[in-house]
Amino acid sequence: MKPNLRMTIILSIFCALSKPLFSQTNPYASICNIPLPEDYSRVETDKNSFAEWLRNLSLKKSKTVYLYNGVPKKNQSAQFAVIDISVGNKDLQQCADAVMRLGAEYLYAQKRFDEIIFQDNNHHAYKLGSITDRKHFDNYLDNVFAMCGTLSLEKQLKKIKAINELQPGDVLIQGGSPGHAMMVVDVAVNNSGKKIFLLAQSYMPAQDIHIVINPVNKKLSPWFELSDETIYTPEWVFGKGHFRTW
Repeated sequence: MKPNLRMTIILSIFCALSKPLFSQTNPYASICNIPLPEDYSRVETDKNSFAEWLRNLSLKKSKTVYLYNGVPKKNQSAQFAVIDISVGNKDLQQCADAVMRLGAEYLYAQKRFDEIIFQDNNHHAYKLGSITDRKHFDNYLDNVFAMCGTLSLEKQLKKIKAINELQPGDVLIQGGSPGHAMMVVDVAVNNSGKKIFLLAQSYMPAQDIHIVINPVNKKLSPWFELSDETIYTPEWVFGKGHFRTW
């Protein structure tokens, strides 16, 4: 084999191995475009509500999940689609941080700056304040992500009184070290009142926020059934009692 031909083959193999493992294209422009199972329709949401805002979040064309440093995540089998929203450039925006990012981004877009408040484990409140430019907002979130986590966010959120009232914007959370948190980003219902929902997460290390697949029910995936007592997600297991609301 000639040297130049040998080098061409080696470089070709190297380039192939360097590409993201999950390079499929996502055909859906936003969360509201993700298809529903037969006989289901999305629950009604109020105009300008958090639920409506989540439902209209844009999705990236690429299905690859990248870490904060631009490196593809090792596990590329958990995601159905990737939300087009910042992950930052530090290892900060992990699971609970992604939930806080989504909540804060909605309030920031609504110019409801006084409502952007998060608490740490000692109940110290972190408020956005009166300076509302984007750089200040991003720095504020970095500070929140460094000081708050699943334990503090679980304390800040409220238990859902009636689980069948689940809405987009509610949170599935288990506080701990480690714990995990995921955001309900859409909900649908059928004529019998049976509800299904979509879940989005970040993980460790900090990475793109992505909608996860349903690893147990591939036919229903990426939707999950609210009737399930145990909720098996690709990288965490929750119980029904782990649902919270704002």
